[in-house]
Amino acid sequence: MLDDSPHQKIETVLGKLEKAFANGDIEAAVNLFQEDCYWRDLVTFTWNLKTLEGHDQIRAMLTEQLARIKPHDLRQDMKEVATEEDGVTQGWIEFDTGTARGYGHIRLRNGRIWSLLTTMSELKGHEEPKGFLRPMGAQHGSEPGRKSWKERREAEAAELGYSVQPYCVIVGGGQGGIALGARLRQLGVPTIIIEKNERPGDSWRKRYKSLCLHDPVWYDHLPYIPFPDNWPVFAPKDKIGDWLEMYTKVMELNYWSSTVCKSAHYDDARGEWTVIVERDGKEIMLRPKQLVLATGMSGKANWPKFKGMDVFKGEQQHSSQHPGPEAYAGKKVVVVGSNNSAHDICAALWEAGADVTMLQRSSTHIVKSDSLMDIGLGDLYSERAVANGMTTRKADLIFASLPYRIMHEFQKPVYDKIRQKDAAFYERLEKVGFMLDFGDDDSGLFMKYLRRGSGYYIDVGACDLIADGKIKLVSGVNIRELNEGGVVLEDGRELPADLIVYATGYGSMNGWAADLISREVADKVGKCWGLGSDTTKDPGPWEGEQRNMWKPTQQQALWFHGGNLHQSRHYSQYLSLQLKARMEGIPTPVYGLQTVHHLS
Repeated sequence: MLDDSPHQKIETVLGKLEKAFANGDIEAAVNLFQEDCYWRDLVTFTWNLKTLEGHDQIRAMLTEQLARIKPHDLRQDMKEVATEEDGVTQGWIEFDTGTARGYGHIRLRNGRIWSLLTTMSELKGHEEPKGFLRPMGAQHGSEPGRKSWKERREAEAAELGYSVQPYCVIVGGGQGGIALGARLRQLGVPTIIIEKNERPGDSWRKRYKSLCLHDPVWYDHLPYIPFPDNWPVFAPKDKIGDWLEMYTKVMELNYWSSTVCKSAHYDDARGEWTVIVERDGKEIMLRPKQLVLATGMSGKANWPKFKGMDVFKGEQQHSSQHPGPEAYAGKKVVVVGSNNSAHDICAALWEAGADVTMLQRSSTHIVKSDSLMDIGLGDLYSERAVANGMTTRKADLIFASLPYRIMHEFQKPVYDKIRQKDAAFYERLEKVGFMLDFGDDDSGLFMKYLRRGSGYYIDVGACDLIADGKIKLVSGVNIRELNEGGVVLEDGRELPADLIVYATGYGSMNGWAADLISREVADKVGKCWGLGSDTTKDPGPWEGEQRNMWKPTQQQALWFHGGNLHQSRHYSQYLSLQLKARMEGIPTPVYGLQTVHHLS
């Protein structure tokens, strides 16, 4: 009797794919995919982060890469169960290449591959020292002049960057730099993290006091050390700061705090960077082979330019500089903006007794936190998901397996359900004039985040204050100018202010490259973030992956790393493996290096 189980369907396709790869039969491999198919590769086949769409793109990639990569031993992960629902068969796969071990996810429709995810798990011969490879720590026996762990760590800290050069320098010691530093540490890549603040975690501690994570704890674990079971669902900023400081210490990172990176220059002939930093009042020259900018996904603060900014007699702050509400009780405050930071700051100011007005110049996507947790994240990142056997790694890979080209189709039903569930909530907001949207195509929060990194607020209470009139709202109008006493709107209305907070977001990360390296290099690598979706603030053409993030750029040996805690955790794995391979001299033939369509 014919076995038509999900397991056997995948087994059949993998067997044919294995044979096609072994025979170098690219057409046979391509024909195992549907016409409308997607292959997302995280490093294994392309030494890049690349999504291939359709037969032609898959054929082109295999033509260039198959003989170089030497994939073999495709098999199902027998610890997982293949499933079938609504005509889609899916399961988990393992495989090898000439230099690495890989893991992935496969979806079949009508017996052919609809979506394929392939990711690099580890480099052969350079596995992380964990599990059965865990280091002994203590050295048993006797040896004259033996150094303790503490003495070895102190010697390393004293030498690295002085008598011994790091292979990699990471500029930025927030969550992204710390997560990547931990991965590189485990891979034995000598790395220094440069951070201008005094302590790890200060990038959180120094923000406004009401700041907390809007993403739930299950979504936010760092590599190697998950948050404990009693960690709050939404961690306050200072608690996150303390966790990052602890993590930096116990993961033994070479973290140079109170250090300013002043300049960087790449020497093509030598194949290395010259990075000038100032530490302890002295300039130090570092010569790493690789430079990573982990200065925050959002890049440099966007300061708007309005006539009269030099005339206004009150205070002006960007939201990134806002110290908190304590000094503004009884003061009139105008907050320009209507996304996450604007809402958080308005709510804290209202609690402190300020007379606060939100100036909303364009529409905002709002989603209630509990609805997002239940409907948007619950199947992958929740206590319910954990109880059902979901692991962080598995959740990350399921999310990564959905091609960006069609992800919005999966997101629309989620936000349709949220809009229906919270209809009365949205009606209250619209009644006071708040301008709402659900993205250009009604696909909601995650697509807005991936496309533009802005334009939304996860509501943790501020929206009720707006709906009740406690936070005043002015919407649908821009600023004409500032005068001595406040803001003058384009319709002639005046908003008196003692303080104006510009919650106006951030520019592209390559702005940091312009400051640190040169405008020429910034333009050479082009805009960071976005998919090329041709939606608001994400201009086309379609690029299919986040521009310049976690992958090779047009500037040799320059990398960008950032995003939320989830992305810092997940993509640090693939960036660290790319850096390790280069350090070890493993061939890394990059396929499909991103072309530059936009400079910022």
